[in-house]
Amino acid sequence: MADTFDLTVIGTGPGGYVAAIRAAQLGMKVAVVEKWPTYGGTCLNIGCIPSKALLHASEMYEQSRHQFSQLGIDVSPSLNLEQMLTHKDDTVTSNVTGIEFLFKKNKITAFRGTGSIADTGKVLVKPDEGQGQTIETKNIIIATGSEPVGLKGITIDEDKVVSSTGALSFKQVPERLLVIGGGIIGLELGSVWSRLGSKVTVVEFLDRILPGLDSEAARQMQRTLQKQGLEFKLGTKVTGVEASENGTQIATMEPAAGGEATQFEADAVLVAVGRKPYTDGLGLDGVGVATDERGRVRVDAQYRTNVKGIYAIGDVIAGPMLAHKAMDEGHAVAEIIAGQKPHVNYATVPSVMYTSPEIAWIGKSEDELKAADVEYKVGKFPYTANGRAKAMLATQGYVKILADVTTDRVLGAQIIAHNAGEMLHEIAVLMEFTGSAEDLGRTMHAHPTMSEAIKEAALMCGDGAIHI
Repeated sequence: MADTFDLTVIGTGPGGYVAAIRAAQLGMKVAVVEKWPTYGGTCLNIGCIPSKALLHASEMYEQSRHQFSQLGIDVSPSLNLEQMLTHKDDTVTSNVTGIEFLFKKNKITAFRGTGSIADTGKVLVKPDEGQGQTIETKNIIIATGSEPVGLKGITIDEDKVVSSTGALSFKQVPERLLVIGGGIIGLELGSVWSRLGSKVTVVEFLDRILPGLDSEAARQMQRTLQKQGLEFKLGTKVTGVEASENGTQIATMEPAAGGEATQFEADAVLVAVGRKPYTDGLGLDGVGVATDERGRVRVDAQYRTNVKGIYAIGDVIAGPMLAHKAMDEGHAVAEIIAGQKPHVNYATVPSVMYTSPEIAWIGKSEDELKAADVEYKVGKFPYTANGRAKAMLATQGYVKILADVTTDRVLGAQIIAHNAGEMLHEIAVLMEFTGSAEDLGRTMHAHPTMSEAIKEAALMCGDGAIHI
């Protein structure tokens, strides 16, 4: 008779592999099921990790062309796209093999193939070739992640018309790139190819980019990206894309509110209009696992589905589709299964867009506080007044902190700056402990650092900053 596992995790993306490792640390006998040749899911293979490799490399290329001379460094750079893509691939390989090592270290049994739930306590694994097998297990975690959303009238071939996956692997820089979608993925990848020489046009259905972000920060980022060469067509929808006789792509678009259609010619098109939960072939209907109107698996506060012994985390459930959100849920659900009582604070989920400059945000935006009739105060400090930023030629952006008028508790923050994603976390820690703007403003910060702007913004919530 086959061994029975305490836990089987379907999917080894950030949520799945963290859940598996944490469960193994807690003494469980753990199995994972992965259909891809490598572990790590979308994030490590075709998402966050490779995109950040290209973002960093393209930023270095841009700086070498336009900023080094101001620092007294005279160079004549040329683009070696093949080597840049090799760096991206090497980065991915290093990360995914690291997950494989961690599985072995924690004695986690891996099954290769497509996983589905055959019954309560049974996971069927079907490899690409050969016979399938059934895993006996006490608990199951669904961690299958998400996939790109398509658009009617547009066929993605991952060559000339691509999703985020294909946009990581253009063999040559498109002379003209049309990006459909003004969210994080479209803007990050659009900025990569813009820096490498592509003329990038972003089409967004709404009348603004980055929906959900603080509106002031969104406007600032649009102005910044426009100065970098990106063009924007807002309030516009793309109704179709067809290849022309000369190999270019002809996109048909019209005003979102209705109106005359126009055509736009590009060498490549990136469709980046969002992602949707990936649940195909899981057998959810067969075992009665409930989903919502958007296809997400319904769970309670302990990540339990309506079927005993089956849990779900990450992009496949409600909430922001972020790797770190899935990782925290994976950590928590393993502890819940082990009988512990962890908690994920969804009020302090950080978000980062890795453009140049980066934008990072946490908690509530001004728009959300106004809509909820919350009385708040704003502390804002520009990087034009920060000494380290001046030395680094990185004066674009600001820090904005939002605090409760009565209690001074920090409710949210946005940072637009070089390395904003790294700096945000001191605010995250403060918010986890329900700290005040005064607490942050009275915390000594090393000088000169970019992080001093956070202290100064916090002081602006009180009597005022020192350096402005």
